[in-house]
Amino acid sequence: MKRIYIILFAIFAGNLCFAQEAKEGQRVVLAYVTSWSDIIPDPEYVTHINYAFGHVNSTFDGIRIDKEERLKTIVGLKERKASLKVLLSIGGWGSGRFSEMAANEANRKAFAADCKRVIDEFALDGVDLDWEFPTSSMAKISSSPDDTENFTLLMREIRSVTGADKMLTLASNAGAGYIDFKAVEPYVDFVNIMTYDIGSAPKHHAALYRSENSGWMNGDESVDAHVKAGIPINKLTLGMPFYGRGTVVTGNFNDYKNIITLQGFTEKWDDVSKTPYLVNSKGDIVCSFENAKSIGIKCKYLRDRGMLGAMYWDYDGDDEAETLRKAVYEGVMSESPDNPR
Repeated sequence: MKRIYIILFAIFAGNLCFAQEAKEGQRVVLAYVTSWSDIIPDPEYVTHINYAFGHVNSTFDGIRIDKEERLKTIVGLKERKASLKVLLSIGGWGSGRFSEMAANEANRKAFAADCKRVIDEFALDGVDLDWEFPTSSMAKISSSPDDTENFTLLMREIRSVTGADKMLTLASNAGAGYIDFKAVEPYVDFVNIMTYDIGSAPKHHAALYRSENSGWMNGDESVDAHVKAGIPINKLTLGMPFYGRGTVVTGNFNDYKNIITLQGFTEKWDDVSKTPYLVNSKGDIVCSFENAKSIGIKCKYLRDRGMLGAMYWDYDGDDEAETLRKAVYEGVMSESPDNPR
């Protein structure tokens, strides 16, 4: 009886960890699916879909969703796969009004209530916060030094309103900055690390390990930074890009499906960073990207480290053969410790 009172006190005091614990052996393969693409995902190769995007509305107290009918179509995929989880991702690069909303208690509460409305109205499994990034205006959005603390308050409010049976996740910068992860951790189910855009040609933008050609950060260091910041390894997903970063001759942001059609370049492999890349006739690196081999190695890495799974941006970047999607799913779900597929 005493234990029951203690638990009830913790709930009312707001100190109970609301986040759902991942079941033993459960792994996540999460795809971002965008509102501006027309592709309908194959649920066979994903466990979770983040629909991109919703935004903070113009009155700072609710959510505006891009193409609501498309979101309904994506949710409808659960009829083909009952275990599929669909979340609305709120934010994205250049999506603002977070700072103003989170700074005001009334707005935070209203926004959290609207998260619940959206979840209920669209039969979602939860929401994903993609505020890029608290305290920073690099995406040409408003910011404040108080954003980090207010982000924690916002996540706590959303969790308390949506409840323990709905998911709450967030997208994180590769360097594990901007967010107080120790404070946020009790409220989130998991954290999606954006382990990409870490460099641009001639540097690799999604290297797994540090080499002379990797960017300012790499996947392995990024995972370590998040664990050090306060997120358990089994609540982390490793981000993988379905696009490359290159020079003007290849396109700075170019989908994998387009990269494999480029002519006049030679594909190379960095065996230190585990990264495929293209060089021109002079041997200069003009584009780095992912392929089935690099994804297989990353999947073995995340399994070996006990991570929750993988996330990728975005579903529509793959080729018609579904090369990368299949590589992620098979690699994450593989039970063979010697199979890096």
